[in-house]
Amino acid sequence: MGPGEILMEMQQVRYFTAVARTLNFTRAAEECNVTQPALTRAIKQLEFELGGDLIRREGRNTHLTDLGNKMLPILRQCHEAALAASALAKAVSKGQISTLTMAVARSLDTALIMGPLQELYPVFPGIQIKLKRSNAMEIAAMLKSGDVDIAIGGPLNETWDRLEAWPMFNESFELVVGSGHALAMLNSVDLDVELIRGEQFLLLSGADLTDYERERLGTVGINLINAHEVDSSHDMETMVAAGFGIAVAPNHALRSAQLHRLNLSGLDVERTVAVYTVAGRPKSRETSALLNLLRGKHWE
Repeated sequence: MGPGEILMEMQQVRYFTAVARTLNFTRAAEECNVTQPALTRAIKQLEFELGGDLIRREGRNTHLTDLGNKMLPILRQCHEAALAASALAKAVSKGQISTLTMAVARSLDTALIMGPLQELYPVFPGIQIKLKRSNAMEIAAMLKSGDVDIAIGGPLNETWDRLEAWPMFNESFELVVGSGHALAMLNSVDLDVELIRGEQFLLLSGADLTDYERERLGTVGINLINAHEVDSSHDMETMVAAGFGIAVAPNHALRSAQLHRLNLSGLDVERTVAVYTVAGRPKSRETSALLNLLRGKHWE
């Protein structure tokens, strides 16, 4: 133990809080199920560690010192935190509480994976789900570091040999405008590419388009160099509905009634959505169960 460091045992703290509550060493010892001499020794050791008396013993007038009154709320909090940590550890070891941490691409509609999650939930009633939204680079980094157990999204563009990927489905990219946009009036007519050249576009920042996909979009007049970039699908819907431009979005995204999908036959860009884990890393029961549900689902 270094200079100025304090080494306390939770047992000492428990004994002190019992005396502080009862102001009686005999009753405190009975509550803690120890002998009075053992309780007294433990409190004296705690006082030594803290550098001063916590309890003033004056016959029947046992009371806390100024230091004792100041330390009581802190030590009580320490004791309660230790009890909570112990209870949590026991619950986790018994499988009563578990955590599933997953990353989902910002551009993926989470409604697509609610079915498997709903199936998982009753099987593990104590599960705590932590869902993180991010882009491809950040998702790959979180998988590497162990910050997430499982991830779902488009291509991660990552060459790490421990990355496991199971394709789920392919989805195409589409053009979406607000229902009041001039192009929405064309209904199902196949758009002339010239009609969209020079238009302002919007892109979800987590769409993670490859250079090839961007080039492919460029051949049909979609220039994303100065495109608005939006973090959330909800904000994207709001901006498109308000007339800020044409959204380039995955097929399952932006399904609001305020929006209209354009028909452009030359737009032939799609991505593969997959579930990712790390090879050689032990998987929890919850992670394995979700992985099996996602892989076993018939994706349309």
